[in-house]
Formats: sequence, C-alpha cells, structure tokens
Amino acid sequence: METLYYHIPQLAAVRDFFELGGNVLFLIGLLTLVMWTLIAERMMYFSLRYPNIARDALASWEGRRERVSWHAHQIRLYLISTVTQQLERNMMLIRTCVALCPLMGLLGTVTGMIEVFEVMAISGSGNPRSMAAGVSKATVPTMAGMVAALSGVAMSAWLQRKVIRERDLLGEHMTMDH
Repeated sequence: METLYYHIPQLAAVRDFFELGGNVLFLIGLLTLVMWTLIAERMMYFSLRYPNIARDALASWEGRRERVSWHAHQIRLYLISTVTQQLERNMMLIRTCVALCPLMGLLGTVTGMIEVFEVMAISGSGNPRSMAAGVSKATVPTMAGMVAALSGVAMSAWLQRKVIRERDLLGEHMTMDH
C-alpha cells in the first residue's frame, strides 16, 4: 500500500490530510459520503423516476369524468400529496447531514484542543512545536466540516426548490372543472 502513495501523489495528500486532522476526519468523510449519496439519489429520482410518477398522477386525474365536486377536490389533493411525499423522501435526512457536518468539525476542534492541553500538561506551555499537532487537529476538522456543510447546503437548497417547483407545477396541471 505504501508504494501506491509514491505512484499516486493525490493519495499521499489525502493520507497526510487525514493524519493532520485526526480521526474525526474519518467521521466527517463518512457523513459527507452518506450526504452526497442521498443527494445523488434525489437527483437521479428527479431525472429518471419522477417524470413517470407525475405523468401517472396527471393521467389518473385527467381520466376522471367528474372534476368539480368536493370528492374530486379531495382526490386531487390526495394525488398531489402522494407525489409530494415521494418528492420529499430523504430531504430531511440530507438536511440533517448538512447540520451534522459542522458539529462533527466542532467535535474535531474539541478533541484537538484536548490534545493541546495534554501536551501542555506534560511538556509545559513553552513548547509550541509539541502543540502544533494538536492545533492542526483542532482546526482542520472544523474547516472540513464547514466545507462539507457548505456543499450540502447548496445542493439541499437546490433540491428543496425543485421539490416546491414540481409540486406547484403538478397542482397547476391538475385543473378543476368549473
């Protein structure tokens, strides 16, 4: 495995980054992977599955003879609600992952600062070189958590706007006869 780092310098850079930031970076990386997997799933859903689901809901509505009564209105609301539930699937989980990323970074900050204080207790407060590893373990996870959260915030907001837009468009296409 070590020879692989010599042939692919990017792997060595990633390894060094994880060593610099400590074990919390693995948790942040795992959380970011889960978040982006969920984001990718939603994007694939919107492009591959949702058009068929929306078309089926519209066909079900358009296939009704009567679209004026209270009962018809309730069926329309049911169709829109059912499609909206499918649109919003995993959105709360994505937002939760976005919120957890900076908290994981904060956990890295706390563990890094504990390491700094341990070094200070053992070697005294006058040795900045011995404290440098703890300081990097305190700052790198914070940065990593914020970067992961920012990328997730942008995509989460885009996906949420898409959910609202598609729900509203479906409602506009399901017209009530007067």
